[in-house]
Amino acid sequence: MEMDTGLERKFARFDGDLSVTDGTRIEGYASYFGACDQGGDVVQKGAYAVSLAALARDRRQVKMLWQHDPAQPIGIWDEVREDARGLYVKGRLLDSVEKGREAAALIAAGAIDGLSIGYRTKRAGKTDRGQRLLTELELWEVSLVTFPMLPSARVAAKGESLTDDALRELAAAFDGARQELARG
Repeated sequence: MEMDTGLERKFARFDGDLSVTDGTRIEGYASYFGACDQGGDVVQKGAYAVSLAALARDRRQVKMLWQHDPAQPIGIWDEVREDARGLYVKGRLLDSVEKGREAAALIAAGAIDGLSIGYRTKRAGKTDRGQRLLTELELWEVSLVTFPMLPSARVAAKGESLTDDALRELAAAFDGARQELARG
């Protein structure tokens, strides 16, 4: 039985803004401001600022995990920051860790291409469309995952990107799955 820690997860699929070089170096966006995800949430610009400042003050880092499993760190995020577009991350998969090697191989093969943030909501409101507007988040980790929720942020080999049609198909698939789960 899982203990409720209040930790939420926000999945994101990387587009061409994320690159993987040398099989281990990753950089791109884990979250985009103003983008509505499959759960109906929108992250507001500045939502991570307080959390990132606290992490820096306390000399702690956002963790890089495999599938949100705290027992499976797979790398190091060397840089995590907000900019005008969203939450930018830059780091290294550790090839000295078995899951790090596996993650690098799965990314290279195209089998894994998603990121997901693990966070606790500190403050939220509503958009004029009724979506949850996340205004302050306590960021804990950014994971490589199989099924992301925000189609616009995904892991890609350098120079690779998803087409608009592929993104629409993926969004439709997630919407259908979410509706089925709601009925269940």
